[in-house]
Formats: sequence, structure tokens, C-alpha cells
Amino acid sequence: MSIYDFTVSDAQGNDVSLSTFRGKTMLIVNTASKCGFTPQYDDLEDLYEKWKDKGFEVLAFPCDQFANQEPGTNAEIQKFCEINFGLTYPVFAKIEVNGPNAHPLYKFLREQAPGFGGDAIKWNFTKFLVDADGKVLRRYAPATKPGRLSPVLERLFEKSAK
Repeated sequence: MSIYDFTVSDAQGNDVSLSTFRGKTMLIVNTASKCGFTPQYDDLEDLYEKWKDKGFEVLAFPCDQFANQEPGTNAEIQKFCEINFGLTYPVFAKIEVNGPNAHPLYKFLREQAPGFGGDAIKWNFTKFLVDADGKVLRRYAPATKPGRLSPVLERLFEKSAK
């Protein structure tokens, strides 16, 4: 099984195969609009703008499993992200990341890059870095600011250019 075998829903409910992102480096993030980490939307946009021309994608997945911090509908979430952050990377349909209803993508991500003390996602803005070959490289904690990944991305893109 590979990351490219998964299909997710966009905010309008359309199926999107992750094979669409084949050959791209991805940062997959569970997000929330009413979280202390919500300002990371801006940081993620900055990271995306800096590296998108090298083949970088940010994939945001709203999730309401942590203290009801993403209570809105998909349409409300999209509007919030556009008005408050001007996001240009995709924000997909709201999903669950833990438990029996966890999206299969997140089950896979958790298995590929377990966190400290188990594989469960602990909070909003947990980040998974996936290389251009679809390999899950690492999980980053919610408190990890997206800008701190810039040196990692630089090394990845230098390596792939050789």
C-alpha cells in the first residue's frame, strides 16, 4: 500500500486521488479553525509559497476531534480559510484522524510514522512529511512551526536535483 492508493474528498465532496500528487513532496496536516495553533495556517501558506515551484504541496484536513475546535461545515471552513488566511493550498473535507471512524489515509500515516507514546494523533496541526516518492518521512508535533521545515525541504529538493 502507498500514499497514492488513497482517495480523499475535497470541500465540495468530490473524490481526489492522492496519485494526483505523485512526484510532489507533501506536508499533510490536520487543522482546526478555533485552535491556539490556527495561526499556523499563515505559516503553512508561507512555506507553500516558498517551495511550491519545487514541487511542494500542503494538504490540509480539518478535524473536529480535539475540543470541538473545528465545528463548522466544509463551506464555513473554506470561507474562514479564504477570508482570514488567503490560503492557496487545498483544504479538504473535514475528517476524523483517530478512532474507529478515522480516515484510512490517517490510519496509514499513523502506522508509517508513529508518535511518542503510540500512533494516535494528539492534537490539531500534527504534520506528516511525505517525499516525492510517496514515502512518509516523519511526523512533526503540533507545536512545530512550519517554517522550521524549510531547511528539511531544502535538503530534500537539493537531493532530488542531483
